[in-house]
Amino acid sequence: MKNNSQIFVAGLYVVATPIGNLSDISFRALEILKKSDLIACEDTRVSGKLLSHFGIKAKTTSYHDHNADEKRPYIIEQLLAGKTVSLISDAGTPLISDPGYKLVREVSDLGIKVFPIPGASSLTTALSVCGLPTDRVLFAGFLPNKAGARDKAIEEVADIKASLVFFESVHRLQATLIALAEILGEREAVVARELTKLHEELRRGKLSELAGHYKESGNPKGEIVIVIAPPNKTIENTIDSKELLTSLLKSMSLKDAVAETAKITKLPRQDIYKQAIEIRDKS
Repeated sequence: MKNNSQIFVAGLYVVATPIGNLSDISFRALEILKKSDLIACEDTRVSGKLLSHFGIKAKTTSYHDHNADEKRPYIIEQLLAGKTVSLISDAGTPLISDPGYKLVREVSDLGIKVFPIPGASSLTTALSVCGLPTDRVLFAGFLPNKAGARDKAIEEVADIKASLVFFESVHRLQATLIALAEILGEREAVVARELTKLHEELRRGKLSELAGHYKESGNPKGEIVIVIAPPNKTIENTIDSKELLTSLLKSMSLKDAVAETAKITKLPRQDIYKQAIEIRDKS
């Protein structure tokens, strides 16, 4: 294979770093980081471990949502002075739900070269192993913290004919999965956790099943990516209420399971309650 590497020139390099396994870093990324005069990190303590592991001693500075307006002029000043600056995030590809787009835009507007150094991304990593359609995908990043805003955001993408991808905090995973199940219905989904790390996990199932699992087991540790299959009206309109109830009753009270099933299936609550009693008495 022909090597198409370019002559190294000064500019802003947007460098992808590993999302877990340090061996996933590219040779080109290491070369660029070692030649950088300054590395802008989301968190210098986190990035310091990576840089130390590979013997990279370049100067670092923090660049994150809370100090971006303050730090951007300094970084641009370095670039205008002919310095080489690399932008990295705590893990993965910068600007994918990470700060940086304003810096890239302003640098580009000034005529300074911006170079992408591709590599690991939890978004593409999760999509590659989720087993769900990936020909059309909507990446929605992190959902809002507040329940009302979160539910509204889910409703806005509910009818989009594409697989949906969300990042989520482990502390909000249970609530988010319950909301997704209530609003999107019984879609197939995957919760991808700790990708490329020692405790990597891919858990597949319907949204209600995943919600029930994490309600019973508690919130896990690590970074979370949720991938949800596109809407399928045929499947959504023929939900097996007994199957759904049986799954929910393993982790919910009868009252809560009935309420959840009624919301998802749109069937009369009285009928769902009778089914729940039958399932409970047989178990």
